Amino acid sequence: MPLGIVIRRSPGVTRWAQWSWKATGVLPGAGDADWREIRSDGDVTEFHAGTLPLEMHGADSEAYMHGLSAEVPCVYVVLRETDVTDKPFEVLLVTASPYEAQDYADNGEDLVEKIPMPDGLIAWVRDFALAHHEDEEFKKRRRDKKRIDKVEDGIGDERISQMTDVYRSPSSAKRGRLH
Repeated sequence: MPLGIVIRRSPGVTRWAQWSWKATGVLPGAGDADWREIRSDGDVTEFHAGTLPLEMHGADSEAYMHGLSAEVPCVYVVLRETDVTDKPFEVLLVTASPYEAQDYADNGEDLVEKIPMPDGLIAWVRDFALAHHEDEEFKKRRRDKKRIDKVEDGIGDERISQMTDVYRSPSSAKRGRLH
């Protein structure tokens, strides 16, 4: 589904930043655009920065279900800064997966904006996720039969004498208890 990305430019709040940029909305089914001005009110201007496809994958249905279970279901827009003054950000990706958005947020170079989903988009994502989601059955791990009561004064080959060991207490080394 094509989603248009709306970005708002407002005056900066510090002397170091002339403008503050924030992704504020999506336009489901929008046509192509390249930083087209949508509306302007004083110093605040909104742009249709671009249109990207919202791609859904059946293997990511757990992530979509997690995102839909939030108090406010959201889509995530990934932006990357450019050197162009009239187009300060490149719109890289739009996703409904909070896991994928977290991956982009972790790299430290991209800006990830969280935008509330319109009602029609919530229904579309929910229908897709329910059609592809399969709950994994819980499998309890069994404890292995390893003995934990054995005392090991160090590691390595017992036949080789060691002067120091990170696992040995200093008091046992002073008493001459070396391997």
